[in-house]
Amino acid sequence: MSILPELLTIGEVADRSGVPHTALRFYEERGLITSERTAGNQRRYPRAVLRRLAFIRTAQRVGLTLEEIHDALDTLPDKRTPTKMDWSRLSKAWRGELEARIDSLQRLRDNLSSCIGCGCLSLKSCLLINSEDQLAAFGPGAPKLKAGSEGGIV
Repeated sequence: MSILPELLTIGEVADRSGVPHTALRFYEERGLITSERTAGNQRRYPRAVLRRLAFIRTAQRVGLTLEEIHDALDTLPDKRTPTKMDWSRLSKAWRGELEARIDSLQRLRDNLSSCIGCGCLSLKSCLLINSEDQLAAFGPGAPKLKAGSEGGIV
């Protein structure tokens, strides 16, 4: 087993992380990761970028946006790599939002066969009947399926 050098090429990072070259460049443009440049203007990433990428990909799987991930990474001192304690602290902060998403998806799943959730009255047995468009004041989409909405499905 070979020891990784301190600085990795974009190809090495892509191979080790499973993140495509294009995504690495995109993450760098968004300030999620950083690289150094060689005299020939080639990217070289610090080895710790692999852990940072694991953090980013895991946070994406949880359902966080890149903006939310960026904001979370910005809370780390000196743009360092997240630690286990950092993940614990950040994941606690995301818990409420994740619970709301789970609740919304469960309600959607439970009512999917009888309603598309928009209040359009196109289905005769709609559980979310929206007579006279009374839900328009709650905004676009499916307000009865949104967590914490008035008149939400139980």
